[in-house]
Amino acid sequence: MPKIDLTKVPERRGSGYPAEFAAQCAERVRQRLGDAGGLGDFGVNLMRLPPGNWSSQRHWHSHEDEFVYVLAGEVVLVEDGGESVLRAGDCAAFPKNSGNGHHLINRSQMTAIYLEVGSRSRDDIITCSDIDMMSPSSDGRFLHKDGRPYE
Repeated sequence: MPKIDLTKVPERRGSGYPAEFAAQCAERVRQRLGDAGGLGDFGVNLMRLPPGNWSSQRHWHSHEDEFVYVLAGEVVLVEDGGESVLRAGDCAAFPKNSGNGHHLINRSQMTAIYLEVGSRSRDDIITCSDIDMMSPSSDGRFLHKDGRPYE
């Protein structure tokens, strides 16, 4: 298995969300390890979440299983059923089409580092639980829930 040189994997800061939804995730940093390794069936992202930042808007996936594993620091998992603290060594799984909106918030004083793993279904639609936004994985656009694009 070829070793991935993390220093050569591009870092993407922020979320790409429309401006009105981007501030909470503005400082998160993602490295797409699965892409760097040439993986096609699933993605693996190394995430760095500074204090005060969110991993994403609270969301769920129609056709994609998702898994997170905390490597360092502490985050709060927010989902429909409430909040749970996740620390280094903790993990969480989100089955596809559960309708259980989730995200992570770093309320601590140090950057949290975690792995994010998900299948790569082109049929997936990401639906945000608390705001009027969705995104089809087929093209990555951000849309209102009625299908109108954000401008």
